[in-house]
Amino acid sequence: MINENIKYAKVEGHPNLLRDLSTNAIVNTDSISSGHYTMLKNRKISEKNRIDNLESELFELKSSINEIKCLLKDLVNGS
Repeated sequence: MINENIKYAKVEGHPNLLRDLSTNAIVNTDSISSGHYTMLKNRKISEKNRIDNLESELFELKSSINEIKCLLKDLVNGS
């Protein structure tokens, strides 16, 4: 998992984190918590997509209802 050519330093107070000294990036060495983070991130993305789809469908439904209302008004008014 960790490239042996790169130098790492332990992150104080976090036994599962290392700092890549060449890029200053933090690397999580705990695959369980890393997998948990990925799962939560994917769940949030999925939930956001679901909400976006619902908002789009609601907008289309509202537009259709407004169109039907206009057609009904025209029909009632004899136009």
